[in-house]
Parts: sequence; structure tokens; C-alpha cells
Amino acid sequence: MKRQFNTEKNMQPLPQQHEKASVVKVTLNRIYIILTMVFWAVYVASTIYYQITKGNGSFQKAVEAALYIIIVTTLCFSAMIYLFSRQGALLRFKAHKRIPREMLDGYFAKNQSDITVLVPSYDEEVTVIRQTLLSAALQEYPKVLVRLLIDDKPNPSTPEAAAKLQQTKQLARDINQLLAKPHQRFKKALEQFKAGQQPNFVKNQELLKVVAEYHFAVKWLQNFAASEPHEDHVDDFFVNHVILDLAEELAITAKAVEKVVEEKSQLPVERVEQLYCRLTWIFGAEVDYFQRKEYISLSHEANKAMNLNSYIDLMGKNYQVKKTEVGKVLLPVAPAQKADLVVPDSEFLLTLDADSLLLREYCLRLVYLLNQPGNEKIAVTQTPYSSFRGCPSRIERIAGATTDIQHILHQGTTHYGATFWVGANAVIRKCALEDIAETEIVQGFPVRRFIQDRTVIEDTESSVDLEKHGWELYNYPERLSYSATPPDFGSLIIQRRRWANGGLLILPKLFATIKERRQQGNPLKMMEIFMRLNYMASIAWASFGLIFLLAYPFDDNLLSVYIICAAAPYFIAMASDLHYCRYKRLDILRIYGFNLILLAVNLAGVVKSIQQYLTGEKIPFARTPKVNDRTASPTLYLLAPLVIITFSAFICWRSYTAGNFPNAIFAGFNAFTASWAALAYIGIKNTIVDFVCNFINWLFVDVKTKDAGEDRKKEELNWRSVLYYGDDSEQVPLSVALGQSVTPQEEK
Repeated sequence: MKRQFNTEKNMQPLPQQHEKASVVKVTLNRIYIILTMVFWAVYVASTIYYQITKGNGSFQKAVEAALYIIIVTTLCFSAMIYLFSRQGALLRFKAHKRIPREMLDGYFAKNQSDITVLVPSYDEEVTVIRQTLLSAALQEYPKVLVRLLIDDKPNPSTPEAAAKLQQTKQLARDINQLLAKPHQRFKKALEQFKAGQQPNFVKNQELLKVVAEYHFAVKWLQNFAASEPHEDHVDDFFVNHVILDLAEELAITAKAVEKVVEEKSQLPVERVEQLYCRLTWIFGAEVDYFQRKEYISLSHEANKAMNLNSYIDLMGKNYQVKKTEVGKVLLPVAPAQKADLVVPDSEFLLTLDADSLLLREYCLRLVYLLNQPGNEKIAVTQTPYSSFRGCPSRIERIAGATTDIQHILHQGTTHYGATFWVGANAVIRKCALEDIAETEIVQGFPVRRFIQDRTVIEDTESSVDLEKHGWELYNYPERLSYSATPPDFGSLIIQRRRWANGGLLILPKLFATIKERRQQGNPLKMMEIFMRLNYMASIAWASFGLIFLLAYPFDDNLLSVYIICAAAPYFIAMASDLHYCRYKRLDILRIYGFNLILLAVNLAGVVKSIQQYLTGEKIPFARTPKVNDRTASPTLYLLAPLVIITFSAFICWRSYTAGNFPNAIFAGFNAFTASWAALAYIGIKNTIVDFVCNFINWLFVDVKTKDAGEDRKKEELNWRSVLYYGDDSEQVPLSVALGQSVTPQEEK
């Protein structure tokens, strides 16, 4: 993609460890909290006083004042939650102490719990999946099993899709072959060292062998990095910070061992063995793939949660594959019996989106945390993902800025025990998922749901489920994971609409959890309740509130200087956070306009939640596209920013002519920031092209040619369906081959 003006060229990511907050910064944030509370209280009191003493007694004016106070209160509440979350993050960053590497190596030399990395994938680009799998495979962890959960149709209808599926499957074999040579070398070196090790300390000659092995690993990684494509900022991150940073750290370790030899010092046998183990761990991952849609006994519901659930339910068991008239069925068998499919079990799971990348110590540090005394009830730990830097488009840059701000806020929620599982990456205790699992029978087969798929924000609902069962969630206070940000307005619409959908549906479950925990004598803390409530519902009340402020001509007396004073600390704090994350302070204005043009998108997500509540039907999971070309934007979301700009400009003019200067300034500011955001993040050319394409697509409908034998096939008896289901109504077609996995939903 050609780099746009006003984007970031520096591709260096933010530091892994957060800068320790100064006393001044923590104190200032406390002052911001106090000022927000004071000015909000003064505004509410002054507005009520004005209505009582100077109001004309009009019912309409009283309702307008009450509505305005409610809107301002909800917005100030969200601002307060931001400041409290920020306070928690600053305190955590100040207190965090990194565990030394020698302690980690020593611990995992004796405690080696398996971890299975689950990478759900649906129609992803092969190059994107490959980088994700490699970042998981190169984890410095003793026993890593990487499983790519392919959710594409197992029998594609086009040659292009079939070729892409084959390439995706081939990834597992290619990565295993890639890592096999260095792994075998280091494994052999470790075995030789163990066979000839000395009682206490290792001789210098043996230390030089360690140095040689480390130099081989460094050279191998450097050669591998040189062979990798380097076309965009994500490739740059993968090459430089997943591969070459690992090589650099191994080179430093080799140099340290060389220094030991030069100074004629000694290293204990245990430490040298750990150095050998480290190399075998890095290259020892086992990568494979699994396709749930090959088996009719597994759920075929089109969402990420059920893709994960299907594999998790199989773990730790052996299966025979039985071919029926309509597809394959997995039948559990005893461990001693012959099995066609063996699914290994593990104590820990790592769920990883197919467009995310992990730094090398992710598993090592997070599993170490889970295994520490006192952390037995932590079910999920994660490092909320950060954005890739140096993106070529303005919209990806500003969306990345909001991602990096959210990273700070998520870190702060852990301070108050209000952590939410962010689904892009997380290490999970499998026993915790077993604890919240629900089972139902679907077409005669038991289907277990560990991760709820009732909404498209399955991680949020699962967080509440775990909380209800007494489990905890924890954000590790470092940057160890990164994820892609939508590069254009069309793909951003899909992502943000999905994020806005489902929070309201989960609220009743949160209230039930509050009630149940209170009855158990282990009530949730008030700040935790406030933060969880804001996380689930703030998009709804902020969107509707902003619509009222933009559209309704409120009395100019309701817009007070106290509102500006109450909002100022929030904007000053966010501008400071943007600067801390290496953005510009003035990006706060760009983010304001960015949120304005996304107003219709957020509202659509909220409306979808209401629709799902009324109908009881699940909303289909909408995957965020990851394509090289631009994703087209629907007409509604192109028109909405234009309506906001036009209407804000009209309100500005009308308010100015009426002498309502506060409203004129507010409307003019909205018109200006929304106009700038529409030009910068959507663009005139893209808007026109999408309008024209959408109109043509609406005007013309593709006519499918009728197959000559189609009518004859409809009249034929679907004997496979009759023999299996008992009738052939709405079941698989006659042409399905024996063992082919096609469901009624797919056929439709």
C-alpha cells in the first residue's frame, strides 16, 4: 500500500516493559479524578438550581434538563472510569518487577506443563497464518503444541479456494520440516551433555560447545530472517522482533558464556543444562491442523467460539472415524484400542487469533505467573495486544492509537479485579473452561460449550462466566503480543460493529453474577462492578447520548462551562497517554472525529444486540477481512458521516443566527472534526467509488444459469439422507460422496 501523508514511518514497537510512572504523574491523575467529580457535581447542582429558580415551569424544559443531565452524567461516568483505569495502570507499572531469566529457566527445567496453542482460522491469507504459527512455534517454552483450527469448507467449490485450503494445510508440515534440523541438533547436543556431565561445575571446553550451539542458532535465525518477505510493516515486525530479536538475545547469551571462559570462571551443571534446554525448547514445537467441518458429529456453527469448543472437547481422548452415509463421525475409544485420531491433552491453552503475533517469552512468563502460589484461581492471563507501528494508512494509524490506549486501560482494570478476556490472545487453564462448560444435544451428538457463542464477543461473556464461578482474570503488565489493525474504513466497520454488538445481552448475566456472589458472601467490589458495567454498556449510552447532543436543539443554558471543566481532565489525560504511546497529543482531536464517523457503526452494533434480544436468534459472526486490496464500505456508513457533517454545520449556523453561541461552537467543532476524519480516513475518491459500486450491485443481480439436471436431482430420492436421518427434507443432496462433510446449513 502506498504510504499516506501524516502516517508514522518509525516501525519500532513500543518497549516491552512499561515506563515506571512518576509520583507527579500519579498525583496529577488523582487531581484529574477529583476535578471531574467536583465539576460534574457543580454542573448538576447549578442546572437543578437554575430550573427551580429561573425556569418558567415548562414541562418540556424540565424534561430537556433531566435528559441533558442524564447524558452528561453517563459521559462523565465513562470519563471517570477511564481515569480510574489509568490510575490502576500507573500503579501497576510502577510496582511491576520483571522475573529474571535464570529463575524462569530454573523453574521450567523442573516444571514442564504442556501448552496447546489454538489458532482458529477462517478464510485467512496464508502468509498471515504462517507468521502467526511461527511466532507460536518459536516460543521459548518446554512443550508447545500448535494447532491450526481450519474452519474453511473442507470441499471448496472453486479451484482457487481449493488451492488456498491446500496451502493452508501445508503450513503445518512446512513449519515442522523447517524446525526439525535445528531441533534435532540441539536435542543431540543436550543428550551428549547429560551423558558426560560433571558433578558440580562445567569445564571451559564444554562451555565452548555451548557457545558453538548458540552461534549456530543465531546464524540459522539470521538466515531464516533474510529469506522472509519484507513488504510491509507487519513483515518488518515479524522479521525484526519475532526472529532477529530472538537471534540477538541468543547472541548476547553466547557472548556472556564466552566471557565466563575468558575470565576462567565456572558455571554449574544445572545452569549449562538449562542453556541447552533453551535451544531445544525454541525449536521443539509440534505444529498440526484440524478441521471440525470434516465431521458431522461436531458443531458446524459459523463462529470462532464453536471452532475452539469443538477441538477443546476432543482433547485428551482417542477416536475412531466412522463413515456414515452423510459424513464422518468421531467415536470415542478406550486408550488401549486402535484409534484413527489421537488428540493430546494439556494443562494450559493459548488461544491466538490468526492475525496476531507473540514475542518469544509470552508462554514462559504467563505460565510461570499462573503456577505461582496464590494464583491457583487465575483462569485467564494475557497481555492485551498492541498495534503494529509504521502503518501506511492514516486510519490504521489512528485505530492503532486507540488500540494502544486500550492496552493501558485493560492493564488498569486488573488493579481493581475487573479484567476482561481480550480474545486475540490469552493463556487459559483448561480446568477453568471445564468448570464453566455447558452441554447440549445437537442432531443426536453432545456438544459442549466452554466458550459461549451466544454473542459475537464471546470473550466478554466467558469473562463473566468465569467470574461467576469464582475464577479470576489477570493482565500481565508487559507488551508481549501484537495484532493487526484494519487498514481501511470498510474492514474497520466490520470489526467495530462486531465489538459494539453483544454487551447489552451480557448485562443480565453480570447482574446475576453480582447477586450470586453477594449471596455466597464473596461480593464483587463496587469499582469492579462500575468498570464491568462501563465496558459492556458504554458504547450504547455514549452513542445514543451523542445522537441527542448532535440532533436535538437543547437550551443554550444547559451547555455550561462546568461541562467543559469536567471533560477537560479526561481529554488532557488521554492526550498524555497518546504522547506516552509515541503519538501526537493533538491526535486526541483526530480520535474525536474518528469516533464521530463511527457513530452509525456503533449504533448498528447496539441495534443488533436489541434485535438478538427480541428475536432470540444468534447474530452471525462477521470476520474482519485481511486482504491486500481495500474492503468496500456499505452505503449506510458512507452516508452517516455526511449526514453528521451537514447537520452539525446547519445547527452551527442556526444556533449562531439565534444567538445560541455555546451550541454553535459545539456544533461547529463537530462539523470540523467529522469533516477532517471523513476526508482523512475514508477519502473522497473511495467514497465515490463505493457509492457507485454499491449502486451497481443493488441495480444488477447476477442470474444463475440453471443446471439441466437440477430439476431431475430435486425429484430423485435422497437415499443417503433417508437412511441416516429418516427423511430427506432439507438435508444433504444426493451428490454428496460417502464421507464428505457437508451440513444442511452449508448447503443452504
